[in-house]
Amino acid sequence: MIKSEINEHQTVVNETFDDEMIANIYLVGKIIDEAFKNNGKVIIFGNGGSAADAQHISAEFISKLKKNRKSLPAIALTVDTSALTAIGNDYGYEDLFSRQISSLCSKQDIVIGISTSGNSKNVIKALQESNEIGAKTIGFSGVDGIKGVDLDFDLRAKSKVTARIQEVHIMFGHLICGQAELDYV
Repeated sequence: MIKSEINEHQTVVNETFDDEMIANIYLVGKIIDEAFKNNGKVIIFGNGGSAADAQHISAEFISKLKKNRKSLPAIALTVDTSALTAIGNDYGYEDLFSRQISSLCSKQDIVIGISTSGNSKNVIKALQESNEIGAKTIGFSGVDGIKGVDLDFDLRAKSKVTARIQEVHIMFGHLICGQAELDYV
């Protein structure tokens, strides 16, 4: 079983990271760089394991990935339990992230929504809100993509298996952060 899981992971990684995906990750790193230069930030969110991934990736921007550099502005919308419970109670689960986007996001920002299924209504609604504000939007999803929203970049793990998709999402985050931090010491 362990060997087959490792083989499946390697297959998904090899199928996902073709030349087009590598070029897109490079471009995403560059637009994030540009956002930082224009006083923008990265805003990232998802549910369940994707919430943990959002926090992990946000921390890489704020702290460091590979080299000592200035802290880069990033916010994981999954960490403020008071906001999450108040919004969930007062407005409903679908508004968890869009309410935060409406108050924290500007057109200089980069917004990353993570949904392994591509069907997370609260992620979709927040990405739609981000588009209305004029922020650049990036989706991390599985092979079917995020439904119902136009994205500037649609980064899809070529799998339908949640564990494999999440593994690739962390790789997306690490590669994007590594690319973006090249200009910062």
